Amino acid sequence: MPKDETRHAELYRMVMPKHLCPWGLKTKDLLEREGFVVDDHPLRSKEETEAFQRARDVKTTPQVFIGGTRIGGYEDVRRHFGKPVRDPEATSYRPVVAIFAVAFLMALGLSWLVLGTVVSWQVLAWFIAFGMVLLGLQKLQDIESFQTMFLNYDLLAQRQVRYGYVYPFAETGAGLLMLAGVLTWLAAPVALVIGTIGAVSVIKAVYLDKRELKCACVGGGSNVPLGFVSLTENLAMIAMGLWMLVRPLV
Repeated sequence: MPKDETRHAELYRMVMPKHLCPWGLKTKDLLEREGFVVDDHPLRSKEETEAFQRARDVKTTPQVFIGGTRIGGYEDVRRHFGKPVRDPEATSYRPVVAIFAVAFLMALGLSWLVLGTVVSWQVLAWFIAFGMVLLGLQKLQDIESFQTMFLNYDLLAQRQVRYGYVYPFAETGAGLLMLAGVLTWLAAPVALVIGTIGAVSVIKAVYLDKRELKCACVGGGSNVPLGFVSLTENLAMIAMGLWMLVRPLV
């Protein structure tokens, strides 16, 4: 019985002892999920890969052919099936939303463990503290990239360049102290100062100067637009700092 060429795909991908192409695996999985029978052609050496590229006049692998027609690599196959393709330059709130969502769930979990309830003002305080730690961690992964992006809009960093290197440690440290409930005299002023400077910087850059910038809030290389979310982060730190200062008085 002849095979249905319309549901049959040929895939050429690198499968070498020291390199298994992840895009080849993703392409194979995508084709199979779309109901295609895949003729898998692993390219097991650099020489074999280069020979294939010369023979088919292509520059990259993986490569997919359907009905004798070249479709291309992974992203080309996604487009062929009408699926969205991520634009690496596009702005997105997804990273910071993910961080805030995890921070909130961690706060709920801690509240349930310690207080036996998730309905407590302490949940909000823990949420902000967890958020600060997680955001600080993102910055600490590549301080140099963060500091470079931070210089685009932070007013203090533009005057004192080294502040960009201090900020990730200050944010993370203040968040950890808040979670531990110790050294409030240090954590509260730090959160208040960096939050205030950050809020003023965002307001000036976005709302007064009307600049379109990317936020360094989740580290260097971020595609999160500078604006409401980054302003909210800083306002939350200000609120947390003020609450820790006045709490012993009430």
